[in-house]
Amino acid sequence: MAIVAALGCQMQGNAGTENKPTGATPVPEPVEVANPPAVAPEEEFTTDYLMGKFDPAQHPAFTLLAQKHASRSDMYLRKDAYDAFIRMHDAAKQDGIRLLIISATRNFDRQKQIWEAKWTGAQPVGGQNIAKTIEDPVKRALKILEYSSMPGSSRHHWGTDIDLNDLNDAHFQTPEGRKVFEWLRTHAGEYGYCQPYSPQGKARPNGYHEEKWHWSYMPVSKILTEKARKMLKDDMIQGFKGAETAKSIGVVKKYVLGINRECVD
Repeated sequence: MAIVAALGCQMQGNAGTENKPTGATPVPEPVEVANPPAVAPEEEFTTDYLMGKFDPAQHPAFTLLAQKHASRSDMYLRKDAYDAFIRMHDAAKQDGIRLLIISATRNFDRQKQIWEAKWTGAQPVGGQNIAKTIEDPVKRALKILEYSSMPGSSRHHWGTDIDLNDLNDAHFQTPEGRKVFEWLRTHAGEYGYCQPYSPQGKARPNGYHEEKWHWSYMPVSKILTEKARKMLKDDMIQGFKGAETAKSIGVVKKYVLGINRECVD
């Protein structure tokens, strides 16, 4: 999605068609991706970690992204996820595919800014000020939840998830966008990455709308998804405007855990 400084997975688009890329050169042999976390999971993956209540700039498992890989100079990822991305980026480049990270780790406070801007109407959602057009709090929250997470429930808290190239599905309907998405569908798994928000349907009836730009580093995110299943509760999702709707919506089950099964199986 021209590329802008991303506010996160938040812009609405239309489902795109899929074409196979042509003229691709051979991709290097698959590489080992299961790098050990920089900090032992039993020490690192606390509830605060799951909910993004830390500063990635100060966390030993995280690193600043190089400018050549990112649309901004202030983004962080886990070192293991970033190492795998670099290998994926370089392989894609050999096929004429440019992968650019436009959103990476977002902690609780950053996600709160994004959520509350939409909740209060400061940021339009689908072109409308939903603070005025949607009075019912549950319906308003559900509208935001089409593409944006409640603070404390986002996979972007974990340092394993990235948004690539554009935040609008319309981009991935263009020839360039389709080529990027098909390359990712074919090769991202070789580097440990998976599309968590696949098309909604029988296999994934709940959660966010499809996001062709959102990719997750499975060797770590699978562990964190299981931790979230065991540790996160709806009544823990609090500390922001509209948080009272989390329990009635069932945010943990439907959104945190409502992902593509290929990313956890």
